[in-house]
Amino acid sequence: MDLSVILNRLAKLEAETAIRNCINRYMEICDALDANTDLDEIMALFDQDSIWEGVGAKYAKSFGRYASWQAIYDMFKSYTQKQSHFVMNAHFVSSEQIYVEQQQAHASWLMLQTSTFRDGRSHLNAAKLSVKFQQQPDGAWKIKHFQTENIFSRPVSHWNSTAELPVPNQN
Repeated sequence: MDLSVILNRLAKLEAETAIRNCINRYMEICDALDANTDLDEIMALFDQDSIWEGVGAKYAKSFGRYASWQAIYDMFKSYTQKQSHFVMNAHFVSSEQIYVEQQQAHASWLMLQTSTFRDGRSHLNAAKLSVKFQQQPDGAWKIKHFQTENIFSRPVSHWNSTAELPVPNQN
């Protein structure tokens, strides 16, 4: 039995878990972006030389490209003004694929985002996330290049309803 093979497999599994935790924490913070958000917490998920960008016709135009840690920070700051951009925001990620190669990794997810904005409009978006990660000298995995590409996007009337939930009769 070659112990190095087992240790390499273990390192990949640990990297995948760290990457999964990183993207889930990112989504959790984005779900609650408001004037009270500690931007240092979300920025701690990014490599010092990172890129965040919308790709494809719709998201390149809507979001643009931020090619430095400070530019990404400033982009997030625009969502944390006194009057929050989001009244409700929820991200759901699925169809995960993570590929780890030594100190770098590439991952992708499908994301569904439900949002209600300060102006009362609501929106449903689906996007493909393609994210490159870099292992840091301390062993942490951070976002190196975040890309989001729209699959579909549409306004909706509202998210919550007082209508009773349909459930089977329970006698």
